[in-house]
Amino acid sequence: MIHLPRSSFLMGTDYEAAFAQDGEGPVRRVELDPFLIHRLPVTNEVFGQFASDTGYVTEAEYFEWSFVFWAHIPPDRFQNVVEDRVAEAPWWCKVRGANWRHPEGPGSDTQRRGNHPVVHISWNDAQAFCSWSGQRLPTEAEWEYAARGGLEQNLYPWGNKLRPNGEHRCNIWQGQFPTNDTAEDGYSGTCPVDAFPANGFGLYSVSGNTWEWCSDWFDPEYHRTGPTVNPSGPPTGNARVMKGGSFLCHKSYCNRYRVAARSSSTPDSSTSHLGFRCAASL
Repeated sequence: MIHLPRSSFLMGTDYEAAFAQDGEGPVRRVELDPFLIHRLPVTNEVFGQFASDTGYVTEAEYFEWSFVFWAHIPPDRFQNVVEDRVAEAPWWCKVRGANWRHPEGPGSDTQRRGNHPVVHISWNDAQAFCSWSGQRLPTEAEWEYAARGGLEQNLYPWGNKLRPNGEHRCNIWQGQFPTNDTAEDGYSGTCPVDAFPANGFGLYSVSGNTWEWCSDWFDPEYHRTGPTVNPSGPPTGNARVMKGGSFLCHKSYCNRYRVAARSSSTPDSSTSHLGFRCAASL
């Protein structure tokens, strides 16, 4: 884990292409107490140790289904495993038998993906892992400060250009979303957690690859009026904050691989592009 000392930083953004409904702004100065945060998101290998030690059953396993991106389901199994689609986003398929052990549903596994981020993990599942490991989820403010890597108000963990010197720095979508991913960055779907360079604080995979849960309840208005010293989100809500974007993010649809970007989902939700990393108090 990385130790980050007491700090003050500019959180949020007034970026013109931000999503107003997400409540990314306004930019405000936030103060944080020192904390620890993992360099890497939790991997399949590490989550497997937890499941083996405790016998824990994730919510996707309990409910016996989870959401999988349509193009990652083998065509010969598509009709047999897809039970429904999300009307507003038909690329998301309800797949019977999809979970962290079987990311694309029956017939898939993680044998060659031990160092990929674990997915199909609900917020509740992440909380269970944290309880077992003696850690916690980072607050949104802690996550964003750590993801910025010491840079002030830059769009990405490495600066303001998505591809400095033409180099890919994260695992996101290339091509025409959602029909054609050219995988110019080398990956379609998840990639190893350390496949791209770390940021200035030594954190990997904070932009793209998979969304990461934070501890906060989500409220698009919270940062306009909420506290600026160790903010931890509103006391109640219906959805939890997610940060970082994923391999499905693309400028034409979801440019939320920026460090200030945020989204949310209900605590029992799981998808093939959602995981987490751990933090700890000092």
